[in-house]
Amino acid sequence: MPKETAVYTHGHHESVLRSHQWRTAANSAAYLIGELRPGQTVLDVGCGPGTITADLAALVAPGRVTGVDASGEVLEQAASAASERGLENVEFTTADVHSLDFPDDSFDVVHAHQVLQHVGDPVQALREMRRVCRPGGVVAARDSDYAAMAWYPEVPGMREWLELYHRVARGNGGEPDAGRRLLSWARQAGFTDITPTAASWCFATPENRAWWSGLWADRTTASVYAKLAVEGGHAEEGQLTTIADAWRTWGEDPDGWFMVPHGEVLCRV
Repeated sequence: MPKETAVYTHGHHESVLRSHQWRTAANSAAYLIGELRPGQTVLDVGCGPGTITADLAALVAPGRVTGVDASGEVLEQAASAASERGLENVEFTTADVHSLDFPDDSFDVVHAHQVLQHVGDPVQALREMRRVCRPGGVVAARDSDYAAMAWYPEVPGMREWLELYHRVARGNGGEPDAGRRLLSWARQAGFTDITPTAASWCFATPENRAWWSGLWADRTTASVYAKLAVEGGHAEEGQLTTIADAWRTWGEDPDGWFMVPHGEVLCRV
């Protein structure tokens, strides 16, 4: 059985969930929405707190949606979120994307958002996603690309953040510049009918800047990412404090602008 070799860089600290709970099908899976139909069965891989999963369930009802994640703890939050919305066509369970515990041809749609950048073998993960997708179905993946992120103004410390993030993520076995690699990984996984696209998030209003800078400042000093950075020898605690301060400085600048680009692939089975 394939074994995951990567460590999830972010963990599930409140500062991480603050970001994940903001995600919806509209702002994070728009490229997939046109493929969804009532009655379909959907597998949402790496579903986290389940906000996108719940949206998918609403879009395909009365079809069934299964959300899976490596963390059982975060799945409790996902189940609560679905329950609060009155959704009865969604369920959650733990799983390893490298070796999914589902029969072949189980789902019409298999979706993964911000997952492949964190796994030990993204090509094997896509092969498994393809295996459990029915002929005629679609496998969809979307990942950010850290090296392509852009911001203004160039606050001292922000460039150090990006360099540190690359070191920590790759030290954990992941690939932070996954967005640009999705097409290549999909081809290696055996897909031949692939539609590659790109989309972005932009944080530039006072409210969005405060939210985005605050969660990254907190993540830099208080999350699993911070622990991995120090224990992995990538940074000292003082450096993390300096980077967190840089995030807050950027967030307070009325000219502040930040773009997060994503690669996307729709792969027909």
